[in-house]
Amino acid sequence: MKLVIVESPTKAKTISKFLGGKFTVKSSFGHIRDLPTKKMGIDIEHDFEPEYEIPSKNLDRVKELKKLAKSADGVILATDEDREGEAISWHLVAALGLKPEQIERIAFHEITKNAIEKALANPRNIDYNLVDAQQARRVLDRLVGYELSPFLWKKIRRGLSAGRVQSVALRLIVEREREIQNFKPEEYWNISALLKNSAKKEFEAKVSRENEKALGKMGIKNKEHADKITSFLEKADYQISNITRKEVQKNPLPPYTTSTLQQDANNKLGYSSKQTMMIAQQLYEGIKLGKDGSVGLITYMRTDSVNLSMESMLTAQKVIAQKFGKDFALDNPRFFKTKAKGAQEAHEAIRPTFPERDPESIKEYLDPKQYKIYRLIWQRMIASQMAAAVMDSVSVDIQATQKNSADNYTLRANGSTIKFPGYLKVYGEKLPVTETILPEIQEKDILDLAKLMPEQKFTQPPARYSEAALVKAMEELGIGRPSTYAPTISTIIDRKYVGKDEGKKLFPEEIGLTVSDLLVEHFSDIVDYKFTATMEEDLDEIAEGKKEWVPVIREFYTPFHKNLQKKTKEIKKEDLQEKLDRKCPECGGDLVVKFGRFGKFIACSNYPSCRYTEKTAEEKKVDEQHAGETCEVCGAPMVVKRGRYGAFLGCSNYPECKNIKKIENKTGIKCPKCNIGEIVERKSKRGRVFFGCNKYPDCDFALWNKPTGDKCPKCGSLIVFAAKGKVKCSSKECDYVK
Repeated sequence: MKLVIVESPTKAKTISKFLGGKFTVKSSFGHIRDLPTKKMGIDIEHDFEPEYEIPSKNLDRVKELKKLAKSADGVILATDEDREGEAISWHLVAALGLKPEQIERIAFHEITKNAIEKALANPRNIDYNLVDAQQARRVLDRLVGYELSPFLWKKIRRGLSAGRVQSVALRLIVEREREIQNFKPEEYWNISALLKNSAKKEFEAKVSRENEKALGKMGIKNKEHADKITSFLEKADYQISNITRKEVQKNPLPPYTTSTLQQDANNKLGYSSKQTMMIAQQLYEGIKLGKDGSVGLITYMRTDSVNLSMESMLTAQKVIAQKFGKDFALDNPRFFKTKAKGAQEAHEAIRPTFPERDPESIKEYLDPKQYKIYRLIWQRMIASQMAAAVMDSVSVDIQATQKNSADNYTLRANGSTIKFPGYLKVYGEKLPVTETILPEIQEKDILDLAKLMPEQKFTQPPARYSEAALVKAMEELGIGRPSTYAPTISTIIDRKYVGKDEGKKLFPEEIGLTVSDLLVEHFSDIVDYKFTATMEEDLDEIAEGKKEWVPVIREFYTPFHKNLQKKTKEIKKEDLQEKLDRKCPECGGDLVVKFGRFGKFIACSNYPSCRYTEKTAEEKKVDEQHAGETCEVCGAPMVVKRGRYGAFLGCSNYPECKNIKKIENKTGIKCPKCNIGEIVERKSKRGRVFFGCNKYPDCDFALWNKPTGDKCPKCGSLIVFAAKGKVKCSSKECDYVK
């Protein structure tokens, strides 16, 4: 009997189904060895040799696997086919004391019977280039984290951390926030006219040219110019001067990569990158489908390739012909070219392992989030192999003239109709392209003016990054790789460097601004976009066997360490503190703003000889809001206290009375379910913000999005803030969006 080792118990369960009684499948539960948690664990003097250890929590597992390996006829390492999976296999060999003749390494992109059997028939050796690339990244990140983080502790406050890729992601968010703050809006005007033909059918056209000169978006810059045009158009004669009709083909997008899946799941479903990858991992490792048992529903979800296997494309063609008709299927498969830097062309895009399993056929076995992610993946892959959509596009130019004037204006109306839906058919009623239908009109037709619509507008600042937009920016800059996007974003949010606004857009917290500014000014290489992208390319070349990992690390570490030593001496903590125009009331020293474990506070610059402190204006405001509240246990006044999770109310009689209460971030909106409580901001066990009734557990009303206070005009439910500056109905049964 052979022992097969994989990373997760779910994956083990799915694979067991395809293997007979000659195999025992066990899970390592991820990495069996890692760098130590309480020290750096890198021997810098001896070629950056890592010091790996088996964490105490893994000792029993190692003991069990060793015992099974000893009695097995051989050990098959079936971890994922990427750098992380290769490293897990390498660590298993070392931790279990396996000999080369004992082991076989197999890998596959999907957990299906055919894929497993093919992999078993074609075992290979461990790819040490991939192991070195993973090890290089781990060593790099450990060096930066363990040397730069203590620097931040000394210069800003204890508990801070810095990371190679996370610091660059933070810089992107900080720079975007500064762009927004420094943005100066510019005025411009849009002028549209509602015109009607001889049959009294109305359509809209927009002013596009003035005296044959194209105006462009910003062509009408002020009210005077807009008034001049409006005045002319009110008395003008309108005639159609030109109609252009053409057939336009719209091709589908390629199947998902890690990056594009995270972007779509965030934009369309509101899921974070971390949440998306967790759900995708579940679909990949296997879902129990009734009598079929555990089935891997999608291919490996960490990929930057858009390739599809020939077998999957041919299966998709059959599914398309059966489900939508032969007109929607292609005669030959459609291939896509990967644009991502360093993409692994041998890998596949994210796709359903069995295209014939449409989302509705397995919906009963999936939870709502799994279903939505699977539907995204299935639709995108099927659409990629469907016929192009055909649009009839119409562009109409209307001349506006006056008999006794040399001036003239051109207005343009655009229309499009879906002649053949093609791949859009897979999206059902919610087509990603909408129709704009113009009435029957001919060249030289005379039109009547029904209404003029001048509209003053102002240029808008760039939007804050959503998680989707940040992933896209990181991919375009070559920062990070498919396996790093989600953990990078999750890290800067968890460490409170970054928060999310009401529209779930990312913004830098004050501590994030301070850390980023310090790194940009004094460690420019660490947060330089080009430098970080070049480092990713070096890691790719290590994975391809083109570079050795130790020289790459040394080339980075030597100047980094030298600069760190220099900056540690040069930079004083006081230089980074905001000085207030006030003196300490106790010793006359300068008052400064400092960062503490629980946020900002005001202190004397003569610390430790003077220990005077006071609260910031924001803290005093919170104190005022809760002044007069009494303890319901002993009747003493309640006071605002601060801990690692933020401010809370505690009894002033502590330690005699240990009563505490949460400080509610109230919305001022009455609970629509119990009509007694108020909706307040709360946090789930995993730290996710939601909004619920403050009478919980008596009332369990809750929303994920912040309510606006308005009610839906269609169904009467509460309106909530949504992505992209929109609002929507909180009811899942209502489609109201504005």
